[in-house]
Amino acid sequence: MPSPDLRARLVDAGVDLLAREGVQALTLREIARRAGVSHGAPRRHFPTHLELLSAIARRGFTDLAARAGKAAEVPQARPRVEQLARIYLEFAFDNPGMYELMFRHDLLESGHLGLRDTSLPLFSALVESVARVRPDADAGAVAAALWANLHGMAQLWSWGSLQLATGSEDFGPLLRTVLDAHLGPA
Repeated sequence: MPSPDLRARLVDAGVDLLAREGVQALTLREIARRAGVSHGAPRRHFPTHLELLSAIARRGFTDLAARAGKAAEVPQARPRVEQLARIYLEFAFDNPGMYELMFRHDLLESGHLGLRDTSLPLFSALVESVARVRPDADAGAVAAALWANLHGMAQLWSWGSLQLATGSEDFGPLLRTVLDAHLGPA
């Protein structure tokens, strides 16, 4: 019977490899090597490479959800959305490899392997908060547009493009502008 400890070790090794070297380094062979097992050992826990990548991405969604849970403590809706947006961006900036993997639907089949069970509640929390700020609007559409804007902002920031364009290393003013564009002025 496969060992749950080995399963966790393989995911841990993948998370570490992802943080150090990025998505392109996530091969079964390299994850196995870093976990200290034979290159065939991951197949006992993860029949496909996709399943191992999904387990690694699930760890990222779990981490992001734990961070986002702190925003639920913010009583007012607008500051809660602001906190969620800031948490999302900071997660992306602090974990670029994990962030990339989590949203690479060309690599992951989120519906098939249960990733939606961890990702959709995050989006639902954003929709619920947006609905409180913008009861006049389609909260799902506003939340999706805001998320897309934040995602683009995270990507452009990671490439250094926004710092060059704005002449600033502070993403706060840009974030406020994005929030005002989707939620209306504060």
